[in-house]
Amino acid sequence: MTSADIVAAKRPPSGIFARPESAFADSGQAHNEERPVLVIDLGGQYSQLIARRVREARVYSELVGHRLTAAEIARRKPAALILSGGPASVYAEGAPAVDEGLFALGVPTLGICYGMQLMARDLGGAVERTGVSEFGKTELETTESELFHHLPPEQTVWMSHRDSVTAPPSGAEVTASSPSTPIAAFEDRARRLYGVQFHPEVVHTPHGQEILKNFLYEVAGAPPTWTPAAVIEEQVERIRATVGRERVLCALSGGVDSAVAALLVHKAVGDYLTCVFVDHGLLRENEAEEVVETFSGHFRVPLVHVQAQERFLSRLAGVSDPEEKRKMVGEEFIRVFEEEAQQLGNVRFLVQGTLYSDVIESGGMDDGVAAKIKSHHNVGGLPADMRMELVEPLRLLFKDEVRRIGEELGLPERMVWRQPFPGPGLAIRIVGDVTAERLSILRRADAILLEEIRRADLYRDLWQSFAVLPAIRSVGVQGDERTYAYPVVIRAVTSEDAMTADWARLPYEVLEAVSSRVINEIPGVNRVVYDISSKPPATIEWE
Repeated sequence: MTSADIVAAKRPPSGIFARPESAFADSGQAHNEERPVLVIDLGGQYSQLIARRVREARVYSELVGHRLTAAEIARRKPAALILSGGPASVYAEGAPAVDEGLFALGVPTLGICYGMQLMARDLGGAVERTGVSEFGKTELETTESELFHHLPPEQTVWMSHRDSVTAPPSGAEVTASSPSTPIAAFEDRARRLYGVQFHPEVVHTPHGQEILKNFLYEVAGAPPTWTPAAVIEEQVERIRATVGRERVLCALSGGVDSAVAALLVHKAVGDYLTCVFVDHGLLRENEAEEVVETFSGHFRVPLVHVQAQERFLSRLAGVSDPEEKRKMVGEEFIRVFEEEAQQLGNVRFLVQGTLYSDVIESGGMDDGVAAKIKSHHNVGGLPADMRMELVEPLRLLFKDEVRRIGEELGLPERMVWRQPFPGPGLAIRIVGDVTAERLSILRRADAILLEEIRRADLYRDLWQSFAVLPAIRSVGVQGDERTYAYPVVIRAVTSEDAMTADWARLPYEVLEAVSSRVINEIPGVNRVVYDISSKPPATIEWE
């Protein structure tokens, strides 16, 4: 075991969590999560982005499924509802719908694109396919209204629709139009129902965030109290209520997620927390040593370093299916933690740094709205017979929010801004069987890439940059001889929250340096390729 110091210094909050003057300070005030803005997912590609934009306005939001009943929604006592966009036509068979009773709840409701059309249809308006579509940037003319208050009467917005509202609901006033869409927005102030045909959540709508703020602040009266300090206070209180004076184990990976989770739990329970770092042999070059060294310098909690390289490699032998890899790594992690818990005594709780994006992608939302993209080892990969109870203080947070909280807690910059690294590690960056030889090749290729990325001062500009090793071979020529060796794939993306991502336009000289070094320095590699796929349709990781 090692000991270290928890940094207690508080830094001025910044970015999406900048604290307003009327800061959350009264301990008797309701939690942010007790009056959420619920974003109802109707299948739109930007549904998660809407939830993030609401949080950027410092208002707590959650993404929920469209199958929730009006009664279930009412029990959440939402401050507001937002109906997302979606690819379907509201008249198509099986198209997503909502309980029409939610429009009678008296809760301020904003429909976006498909959400606006659904609202119009359900309230007696008309939606038709007019034969005129709008995709991309469109010029909008607005009237003075609550949504467009203090905004230019003419502005650019982002449209993406084939159907249009051709008659607003009774009592609704048309407040915006475009050359192809006479009814581009409407408001029913008496019933507090609002609709916009365009997408205010995307950056291509320059005044979109101001429109959302008008809805949140002026219409819904939602206070901007979603700040790092508020999140810390709320989570510490919840952890104490859950854990009491029980022993707690923290699954520590060295990344910002588990580090912030550990700090929050330690703030709540103090020395009842023990961190366990499992070296599963699937880490990057020198990463295990760096994790132990870093935590030795910044934490005052006991740290147990478990060497389990052979155990995990043996478990993964012959396994090529990515879902099986994730589940095996997740289960083996839990088994190691359970063994360590037994040695420490009666430990009831296990802390994980699970994020909201992990839950969504694993199809783990309570109402099943999210399609399962892949199982994250700490969500879909958990064994059914796990004996410890989970504590997940970051489960409703996106990555950028976790980083702001880490800064507020005083984590050093190199930990806060460490690029995400999956729990199953290099196992899911080898496309095929995981072997010691392939791990060695991939580990070195990844190290070379990161060295060149840092040398070019691009590390902070990228969400992730890493190497992938497909378990295939291709023909090459080196030293006038034929080779039959592995290719290495380079992946680098930009993103805000990992829900969507774009491939990074790395300078040619950086790519050339990486390619030259990988091929010349790593035996068994004769080809380097660059992945230029965005998410969607691809995912960031290959498996």
